[in-house]
Amino acid sequence: MKYDEFLKDVQELGQYADRDTADQVSRAVLATLTPRMTPENAEHLAAQLPEPLSDAVRESEIEEPESFGVEEYLRRVAAATESRPTTAELDASSVLTAVAHRISGGELNNVLSQLPSGYATLFGKPELSN
Repeated sequence: MKYDEFLKDVQELGQYADRDTADQVSRAVLATLTPRMTPENAEHLAAQLPEPLSDAVRESEIEEPESFGVEEYLRRVAAATESRPTTAELDASSVLTAVAHRISGGELNNVLSQLPSGYATLFGKPELSN
């Protein structure tokens, strides 16, 4: 996956004015998701992302995954991006939908299997939510 193509997708999905905003939001969204994942699965995801996004995932890895739902995740994204919760939801959805479009189906399944079903909607896969 090419970094510029990924950012273009995020910029279009989130309707961001520029590439730099898409980059900042992408790093924040992915860095906030990583603590929810096992180190092994975070590494698998990082391997399918272009640098510097893979670096954002690797830098946020932790030994024991935290357990938090979508609401807490969006609160953390809002804090990381200094935005409102509704904006954080758009930011997360823009980035994670771009991720879902660009990683393998097997890797997407691995990521989603670690998360409560409510996260599937953020990845643009509402049919996988309960």
